[in-house]
Amino acid sequence: MPSIRSLTMTLDAVNENGTFSEGDRLTGKVTLDLIKEITVQSLHIKAKGDAVVRWTQKRGDHSHTYSAQRRYFKLKQFLVPVESKDTIIPRGTHVYKFSFNIPPGSMPSSFKGTHGKIVYKLEAALSRSWRMDRKVEKEIHFVSKSFPNLQSLMSSQVASAKKEMGLFSKGHVQMDVTVDRRAYAPGQTVAIVAKINNSSSSDMTPKFSLIRDVLFHASSNVKQERSVIHKVVDSCIRSHTEKSVSCVIRIPHGQIQTIQNCEIISVEYYLKVYLDISFASDPEVTFPVVILPPDLALGTQPGVAAGPYPAGATGGPSRSDFPPLAVSKHSSPASPHSGSHEYPGAQRYSAPGPAYPASPQMYAAPPNVYWGQPAHMSRGYNNPVPQHASPYGSPFSSSSSTSVLHPPPTAPAFHPSPSAPEIQPSPSAPFNISPTAPSYNALPSTPMMNTDFLSQSDEPPPAYSLLFPSSATDTPDANK
Repeated sequence: MPSIRSLTMTLDAVNENGTFSEGDRLTGKVTLDLIKEITVQSLHIKAKGDAVVRWTQKRGDHSHTYSAQRRYFKLKQFLVPVESKDTIIPRGTHVYKFSFNIPPGSMPSSFKGTHGKIVYKLEAALSRSWRMDRKVEKEIHFVSKSFPNLQSLMSSQVASAKKEMGLFSKGHVQMDVTVDRRAYAPGQTVAIVAKINNSSSSDMTPKFSLIRDVLFHASSNVKQERSVIHKVVDSCIRSHTEKSVSCVIRIPHGQIQTIQNCEIISVEYYLKVYLDISFASDPEVTFPVVILPPDLALGTQPGVAAGPYPAGATGGPSRSDFPPLAVSKHSSPASPHSGSHEYPGAQRYSAPGPAYPASPQMYAAPPNVYWGQPAHMSRGYNNPVPQHASPYGSPFSSSSSTSVLHPPPTAPAFHPSPSAPEIQPSPSAPFNISPTAPSYNALPSTPMMNTDFLSQSDEPPPAYSLLFPSSATDTPDANK
């Protein structure tokens, strides 16, 4: 006749959803109902969290098994103390309370997949001599709240795609897509607006898909599971037409939460918007989507975004903080964020540019210190003064001094003084003005070097005897 009628466990809830997160307290009871008195070695309870992956892959005639495991925590508490002698427990119902604190830190949410799982559970075990241990388990529904940059996940996303048609069609197609934000809770809706300009000779159909990717990692190998959660097909867009398409996709209730903080299992979502074109590759854009716990989905559900480029639009993969990407060569003033896309996550995302003052002061100097350089000069510092100051400071700045070295000033363009007299050539002594004289006017105190002084008189030069007359004392001696 058995001695134990039942061994059960109850766990106290901390919220209406029955979930637990980092730092929460686990409290409950273990109930032992005995038909008759027993002798036990110990009665203990454990709380632990583990991630495990395992799959077998066949290559030729051989099969190889890949596996990996990660432990996040393990806590143990004795309900019946361990002593040197066995403990006698009389017949009847015995209730034992327990209490654990889940460690703080980043831990992944509970998950169960084809090739792996992340499990948090409580396990109580009753040990007796010469008998199998009696065990009871209870799973903990763990929901991680470790999401960095949570506020930035509530910003809208913008991306574009452009395709030049090939062999079976002519023209091109441009698609600008806006998604109201990046993070959602199960039950909330994703609002999408796609502005499509079909300037080709082919008809095309816009399609929207919410896709989930599950990756299992073990021994440098990856096993992938991809599934389409929801798909919407819109009406056909005829050739040489432009249309704005709005779509709403609801996140299903009970959807698995995004997992990005586990080394061996990851769960990721993304939204794929593409144009289905017959006999051509489909232009597409993808947006990362994060599924959050309901209490972390901040703010109210936004409506459909108006226009393809709302204010404050952001984008980029969630796993990394990317700098703003360069604008595509296909960009135009009407669509400043347009770009091409070749694989998921490669589209251009919008980012606000740096703000510059309307009329910055380049040099802190009195006015008219530096003059503009003549347009005909081709050497030296012939660049005009920059119109905008560099936001990073001067490249000639020195760390050991506060002074800033600027390029030398351009050559000044001198102008004649208003009071300088104008020299008029004499009729009897005409000036020979060189036609290739420079365009600069000399200062009033400077002589006019373009005048030929030797041509001011028609008289022959004086004879040598007039300049140096001979005297009687200079007559040579005939006797010498």
